Amino acid sequence: MTVLSIRRNEESGKIWSHVRSKWLVETPEETVRQEYLLVLVNEYGFALDQIAEEMDLTGRGSASARADFVLWRTPQDKSDDNAPFIIVECKSDNVTINPKDYDQGENYARICGAPFFVTHNSRETKYWRVIKEKVPGYTEEIENIPHGDASDKDIEVLLSKLRAFKEKEFADLLHKCHNIIRNREKKDPAAAFDEIAKVLFIKVYVERSLLTRRSKTNLFTVDVLKNQIAENPLDNLFQETKRAYATDKIFEDDERINLKPATGAAIVKELEKYNLSDTSEDVKGVAFERFLGRTFRGEIGQFFTPRTIVEFMVHMLDPQENEIVCDPASGSGGFLIRVFEIVREQILADTDREYNTFKAELEKDKSLTEEQLAKKLKEKFAELQDTLDQKSKGSRLWELSNRCIYGTDANDRMARTSKMNMIMHGDGHGGVHHHDGFLNVNGIFEGRFDIILTNPPFGANVEPTDKVLEVDIKVNPAAEERYLREYGDLYREAQNRVKAALNKPITSLFDLPKSDKAKIKTEVLFIERCLDLLKPGGRLGIVLPEGIFSNPSASYIRVREFVEDRAFLRAVVSVPDGTFKSSGADVKCSLLFLQKFTEEEKHKFDTDYASIKAEVESLYAPEIKAEQERLESAIEATKQAKDAEQRKALQKELKDYLNAMDAKQVIESRQRLKEHFDYPIFMYEAEKVGITATGEEDQNELYPNTNQPPECDKTCLEWYQEFQANPSAFSVTGGEEK
Repeated sequence: MTVLSIRRNEESGKIWSHVRSKWLVETPEETVRQEYLLVLVNEYGFALDQIAEEMDLTGRGSASARADFVLWRTPQDKSDDNAPFIIVECKSDNVTINPKDYDQGENYARICGAPFFVTHNSRETKYWRVIKEKVPGYTEEIENIPHGDASDKDIEVLLSKLRAFKEKEFADLLHKCHNIIRNREKKDPAAAFDEIAKVLFIKVYVERSLLTRRSKTNLFTVDVLKNQIAENPLDNLFQETKRAYATDKIFEDDERINLKPATGAAIVKELEKYNLSDTSEDVKGVAFERFLGRTFRGEIGQFFTPRTIVEFMVHMLDPQENEIVCDPASGSGGFLIRVFEIVREQILADTDREYNTFKAELEKDKSLTEEQLAKKLKEKFAELQDTLDQKSKGSRLWELSNRCIYGTDANDRMARTSKMNMIMHGDGHGGVHHHDGFLNVNGIFEGRFDIILTNPPFGANVEPTDKVLEVDIKVNPAAEERYLREYGDLYREAQNRVKAALNKPITSLFDLPKSDKAKIKTEVLFIERCLDLLKPGGRLGIVLPEGIFSNPSASYIRVREFVEDRAFLRAVVSVPDGTFKSSGADVKCSLLFLQKFTEEEKHKFDTDYASIKAEVESLYAPEIKAEQERLESAIEATKQAKDAEQRKALQKELKDYLNAMDAKQVIESRQRLKEHFDYPIFMYEAEKVGITATGEEDQNELYPNTNQPPECDKTCLEWYQEFQANPSAFSVTGGEEK
């Protein structure tokens, strides 16, 4: 078979179309098309006389129904004008292909009766089959398309074995693999999960490094592993995977696949028919959480925030490019993954807009020849692509992956899981660490972050015996040099703060505990920690037990006052009782959204508060002075009378009186402060949040989606956006914003 290659005429700025046998002006779009033709011919084995290019599908010259490539099963089918086999739509390189593009591909396939269609750009390729018996819109994503010489049996095997995941199917498959390990190796759930995680990571690595999506030879198969001369060939692949990610310290140096070869082969057999790299992030994420929640429930399930809650909270805080984001209790990495995906989409869409704007302006210049236009477009396109090279230090996607995403978790299994999860989703894993979220480490320290998103562990206590240990704050010299280079004196100062607390209670680092000798709720410390981590003006989204902001006890009043003195409470969204039950948390929660004061706002707040306290003290001063003088005089009289018992009673009365007046002045000062420093707060009580107490999918009123309750005209997110734009348009009824 003749191998095709790209042919260019650099002088004229043209590229050769092998199908049309003509030179075409080489625009970036034409480059994508001709490069994919090489894939169809060289890798899939289609002959040129099986392919048409830029074909009008309607026969009426309609530009709106012109397919990039139309493929027939045989040259004779093409010659006889039989129905095509596959339709290919090539799209812009700079954006993720969206459902509208899939709809267009399906429409083209249905017009001409093709059973398969492909949507492609250099970033992703999706393969689909059209279910002719179903209405338009009913398609099935598949793992690949048939090769040019595929037999009926080959196609049948392809459709039965190489399929894209559905969420429940993937979760069930992972659970099945987990049970294979537990039954054969007699491991506990956590140990079995560790082995599943290793095998999944191997699979992703192999798919990315050793395979192309079109390859007929899958190295992650039982047959290939059996043909290797090794005691444990799966472990060989694991060691190779470890070496590829050695700098990330995801696994220990001596860690191995702890499975018998036969057990490993059984797991590979279950997974080999699927391609994780081509499975959408959403499917993998939701399925992974289903699997973990089902496997561990309260034991490890607590580390997984339901995906609908993650989606809502991220959109409420609306992360933007170059904003630095942290989750100090990152669990499986759900918040960080979603931020990464959303900002990446923003960058790609912005790049696409810049290119199309440039192209539209050039096309207005009628003095340019086709060749000149194409040359300028190619130059601009290449310039923009450089800004998107994730491996190129300083590019937009490199900055997002390496300088904007940070997380840590005190559970080593979850820290490892979140790193792997992020790698599977496209990256950003370098800022995720196994570490106590209360302590400064790596790039996680005070005043660093634009956004904090977290669902911290709650219900437990930080005890006085929980101390800052050497192992908690030790950083190897190479890492320390790197962090000093990246963060400078701020990093040095942050490390010095925790070093000064060495062997002291962790609570000694915080203001909220009354004493470092007392225990304190983890959620309370996380509130303070998150506010400390934020830059002035930074935004916080946090899941908390509802009692924290409604409990009348003195300790919780102090927490609320601590927050009020440092940040605006922007929104409180109450979610149903069972929202976190499938994750192991059987407590009613609220989602709180805060914005830390800027330096100017903090100065104004402190100045106003000091002024108000002075006014209140001045108001009560005469009364306090008179009562104090009366009681002190009475105490003096008891000394003359040598009445010790009466003197003690009067001294106690004076002390109680002064304490009571101090408390009264504080209450009145804070009440006046609230009236003076008044601002609107968005409050919403949600009934349907996309997940039931048993973890099943449900209607969702939190943000725009395809499963909103019928009566839901606007979602919570849309109401909040309107509220932000014009708070005065909202009335207050029964103490809640409406």
